[in-house]
Amino acid sequence: MSTVLVVDDDRDIRELVVFKLNQAGLEVMTAENGPDALATVSLLCPDVAVLDVMMPGMSGLEVARLLRADPATRSVGILLLTARVQEADVVAGFGCGADDYVTKPFSPRLLLHRVEALLARQTR
Repeated sequence: MSTVLVVDDDRDIRELVVFKLNQAGLEVMTAENGPDALATVSLLCPDVAVLDVMMPGMSGLEVARLLRADPATRSVGILLLTARVQEADVVAGFGCGADDYVTKPFSPRLLLHRVEALLARQTR
């Protein structure tokens, strides 16, 4: 079973994403912030991480950079889920190692398809 880590400081968004991913049969772990996400990843490396960009303490961009810098987590698929919609924000997201970028507000169904696409790429 594929594992997805959902990291967002907004509990309602976390719960919505978890609900949709669980409906699709995915195992989901959650974290409220960057440091908690990194602690979770050190215990169980997910196949995909869905990261909010704007979080207190450590941004999702920094979490993505750290995941890409570590050989143990370099292959984790990274999807940024964020309210940041400017072109420079999207470029920064891909620059830090994100595989995909979804803006809020978002369609839960579309998000699920994007996560499934990342998972499919990993199995090739």
